Amino acid sequence: MGSATAIVLGAAAGGGYPQWNCRCAVCRLAWDGDPRVRARTQASLAISADGARWTLFNASPDLRAQLAATPALHPRELRDSPIEAVVLTGGEIDQTAGLLNLRERQPFTLMATEQTHAALAANPMFGALAADVVTRRAIVPGTPFVLPGGLSAELFMVPGKIPLYLEQGTPETSVESGANVGVEIKADDATLLFVPGAAAMTPALKQRFARADAILFDGTLFTDDEMIASGTGEKTGRRMGHMPIDGADGSLAALAGLGKRRIYVHINNTNPILIDGSPERRRVETAGWEVAADGLEIVL
Repeated sequence: MGSATAIVLGAAAGGGYPQWNCRCAVCRLAWDGDPRVRARTQASLAISADGARWTLFNASPDLRAQLAATPALHPRELRDSPIEAVVLTGGEIDQTAGLLNLRERQPFTLMATEQTHAALAANPMFGALAADVVTRRAIVPGTPFVLPGGLSAELFMVPGKIPLYLEQGTPETSVESGANVGVEIKADDATLLFVPGAAAMTPALKQRFARADAILFDGTLFTDDEMIASGTGEKTGRRMGHMPIDGADGSLAALAGLGKRRIYVHINNTNPILIDGSPERRRVETAGWEVAADGLEIVL
């Protein structure tokens, strides 16, 4: 097996960038056409070992536009798709709503933890993915499985929380369960980690990150109180299940020196790292991080 190619289909957090109903300081730049920023769709990743058989990681509400913008994922025959599998890291709306774009009786395998499959099964709308066409496969975290084309993958639990629409009262925001997982993908001796949501860093995660060649990690907010300070929300990042980039216990410090290539994804519309040349952008780049944009390709 040769090298694998991963394509960032979307790099933004839920709502995309600019968010359709937001004119915060960062979104305003996009609405005004400022060349220092570029639009981003909601977070999703595609990977293939051979350029022919592809797996999607999360299916964002923007999936239809993402497929149209990615020639490798276009149909090649009358009724056809190179997408053979979809792997979900959770059951949030911005991770699952795009599945409804895949309802035209095209076979693929839907892989997720039992907890995420249960959330989908409880919503009759996802019955549009007909059982005689779409195979639903439960994946146990910590157990390796094979992706189309022969790539090896493993789901692993990451501190986080249940989907927002399932919350009742005040949820546990940094519990480890099947509701929030990361994925490790191996191509020969190269390893890529996709972790779009993480509420905290653990020793086990650090050990995993240390041996990775490329890490796509939760870059939702630069500061924990970013949405409160910008007037766009009332919750901290950690209350939403996302550790901030900045701070003594932020991801910039926690992942210092880990992995050969570190890339922020799932970036909220309020996050100033979206602005080329901003102090926050320069800070993460100086620390060796990249800021993902739609269409970024990573070769393993």
